[in-house]
Amino acid sequence: MRIMGLDIGKKTIGVALSDPEGLIAQPVATIKRTTFSNDIEEVLRLSADHSVAVIVAGLPLNMDGSRSAQTEFVLKFAERLKERTDIPIRTWDERLSTMAVERVLIEGGARREKRKGVVDKLAAAYILQGYLDSRRKAE
Repeated sequence: MRIMGLDIGKKTIGVALSDPEGLIAQPVATIKRTTFSNDIEEVLRLSADHSVAVIVAGLPLNMDGSRSAQTEFVLKFAERLKERTDIPIRTWDERLSTMAVERVLIEGGARREKRKGVVDKLAAAYILQGYLDSRRKAE
């Protein structure tokens, strides 16, 4: 059973997938945003191509846990996605995920141009790995 992780932004959507056992997250793609409809179609196409059983969307909460305009944007995207599929859609607190990925890339010596091209899908993998790890702890 594969699980898909999404890092939903205004310009791009980072996509990650778990291995079939649901243990390890791997970055897969970055979708360039166009319209809600096209973006959802692309997510659904990828989920069908990889036999995804669950989709986890990173939820960008403020540091104090409150919601922001971006939180509402992601929730709206998740709702529209739910309307188009029977795949369960979950949200997962993504606070600091992009910052953590940026820090790793900078420490690894990745140039700004390289970071820009991979940060979204790596953030999706970071979000998904947190979700996968929490599931294992709960078992």
